[in-house]
Amino acid sequence: MNLDRASLLTRMFVVFLAVLVLPCAIVFQLFRIQFMEGQNLRSLWSAQAIDFIPITAQRGNILDANGRILVTNSTSYSVAVDPLAPGVTQESLAEISRILGHFSERNAVHYSRLINQAPAGSRYIVMGRNFDRAAFDSLRSLRNRALILEENYRRRYNFESLGAHVLGHVNHNLTGMMGLESFYNAQLSGTDGLQQVRRDSRNRVKQFVGAPRKKPIQGHSLVTTIDAQIQAIVEEELRDGVRRVRANRGTAIVVEPSTGRIVALANYPTFNPNSPGSTPEENRRNSAISDMIEPGSTFKIVAAVAALEQGLTNMDEVFVTPENGRRLIHGQWMRDHDPLGTLSFREAFEKSSNVVFSEVAMRLEQDTFYQYVRNFGFGTATSIDLSGEESGRLQQPFNWSRVTQPWMSVGYEVQVTPLQMVMAYAAVANGGNLMRPFIVERVVDERGRTVQQNSPKVIRRAVQSSTIQTLMPALTGVVSEDGTAQFASVPGLSIAGKTGTAQKFIDGRYRTRYRASFVGYFPAEAPKYVTLILFDEPRTSIYGGFTGGPVFRNIARRTMGVDPAIRQFVQGQGELPDQRIAPSLVNLDLAAASRMLQHQAVPFSIEGNGSTVISQIPEAGQSLENGQVMRLFTGSSPLDRPFYAVMLASAAEKLLKEQQQGDEGVEADHVVEKAVEAEPLKVPDVRGLSMRDAVLLLRNSGYEVTRNGSGTVYAQFPQGGSIMQAGRQVTIRGRARPMEQLVGEAGR
Repeated sequence: MNLDRASLLTRMFVVFLAVLVLPCAIVFQLFRIQFMEGQNLRSLWSAQAIDFIPITAQRGNILDANGRILVTNSTSYSVAVDPLAPGVTQESLAEISRILGHFSERNAVHYSRLINQAPAGSRYIVMGRNFDRAAFDSLRSLRNRALILEENYRRRYNFESLGAHVLGHVNHNLTGMMGLESFYNAQLSGTDGLQQVRRDSRNRVKQFVGAPRKKPIQGHSLVTTIDAQIQAIVEEELRDGVRRVRANRGTAIVVEPSTGRIVALANYPTFNPNSPGSTPEENRRNSAISDMIEPGSTFKIVAAVAALEQGLTNMDEVFVTPENGRRLIHGQWMRDHDPLGTLSFREAFEKSSNVVFSEVAMRLEQDTFYQYVRNFGFGTATSIDLSGEESGRLQQPFNWSRVTQPWMSVGYEVQVTPLQMVMAYAAVANGGNLMRPFIVERVVDERGRTVQQNSPKVIRRAVQSSTIQTLMPALTGVVSEDGTAQFASVPGLSIAGKTGTAQKFIDGRYRTRYRASFVGYFPAEAPKYVTLILFDEPRTSIYGGFTGGPVFRNIARRTMGVDPAIRQFVQGQGELPDQRIAPSLVNLDLAAASRMLQHQAVPFSIEGNGSTVISQIPEAGQSLENGQVMRLFTGSSPLDRPFYAVMLASAAEKLLKEQQQGDEGVEADHVVEKAVEAEPLKVPDVRGLSMRDAVLLLRNSGYEVTRNGSGTVYAQFPQGGSIMQAGRQVTIRGRARPMEQLVGEAGR
């Protein structure tokens, strides 16, 4: 009994001791943590709770040569819901669906179905991406705890497919994948900043006052050499040409020969950089710089220059070609497209005789001919500022066979890119200097300061100027009734160029499939533009004069309509006494336009009571027949500007006075122009309006207007809704309504 009592007391003592010691241990531990090691533990917690999140740098814009914003950034929003969040009801979820349906192309039922069909327990149901700011603001005003709103940045190509192969596109991380976006990715991207934040026990980010912050360095912008108006013309004519000749693909390049600036570059089929994944990869490839092709007869310029400069022929030397139009050279037949009989070297160039050029080429030493090919830039990349350029293929003479030289003289056994070919002719148009092509004029920072300037650069002298003068009659003779490119001619505009047709080498042999091309420049006496047109496997004709010539002609005519320098040159030549080119009078004061027409002895009529010419017939660049009356349509004065423009001009004048007090010589026009251009606006959509109404609307919106065609507006550039600064040019195209429609309206 006593033993049991002692055991019980022992147990009670142990329990009592445990109850007493345990609180003491806890108190001691609290004291140690709070006072002895508290500072170190607090520092450790703070270090673990503090984090840094990036502040995204804005990617730079891409502009054309006239300041039009081709590529910029936009903000979009992703929307998700958590249906299990506290306080969420079916009514509140239905309200979210209703708002999403209002701001998208889908209805509210679609979004309700997404919620109802989600797996049980889902706490992150994606409702959609790329919602605009209006949808974001409406959803945020609900203060619904189920909503999960995320802000995203995306790249926006304002004119969709315009210049797609030049601009390129970006991936989901806004990293450039091709074109300028890729080549200048480092300059466009900028550098992200950092923001210090705290994370709580649930890993939620919280900002706090006084947190260190490193500002982002915004991406630089690119000012390109591309003229968006000419680019649009080239793309439209190339597309129509590909469809007309039923070709697989087409390429067109326009270059300024004196500088190497790329004015326009297009491939068709093309793609929309806003959604590149929706187009096959083949259409995204920039064929102008990445396709290596055998060029055909356009390559004859090399053999012609080499033979003339080496004194191995002259333009008047007479050649007798076989009656059947073909000659056996080292066991292989060299053929002309037709039997050409007896002809001079000049005529051989104009009519593109393979037999004659192969004979002339074989007079040259192999090393000499090879050096001339290299002098024109073949076999080496042009170093254009675009990603994906190929250098072509040019074998060295010790690898040549006995037939390489004669066949190379007519554009076979050598591979070039379309860009290399157009730059070779640009060297001829430039007096013999081969230029480095470039697309970006300058790189500017977010304040508009130039941080990189690309200037024209001469690579080498490819041909002597005296040789060009000797060749000029043959080059212009190609674009004549006796030449192979008569369909490229434009009345009143002197053009020089060369056609080309080349069989395609497929699977080890030449097939009956062809590439057709034409490359030329204008005006021939003072070249402003060099243009190449190339079609892959045209089905209506295999000859460059028939396929590429009409496209070249249309581009030249329309370019003449938007480039006053070419119109003035043509009119100054006085080549067509009975046919003139209509000058551009739109937006001129009526008195000034009248004086101009009177000076040129052009009869005209005036319609309307305004003081400014708002449209004209014929359009600028079109032919004026002898005695044809030019119709001028007048409207409101250019001083009748919208309120914001008047305010900007007033502010500019005030700024001018302030600057003139401390800096003499400030130009008023420059200050006013900068003030007006500082205000970006949305271009009105005028499609479907009459030309007169469209012009008035655009002018009242602060834009200059160029008209092409008449009647009802069916297309405009830039498109309606595009962001463009005030004072810039908007081009509208009109066409008359169908007779059936007019008759129907008259009968009502």
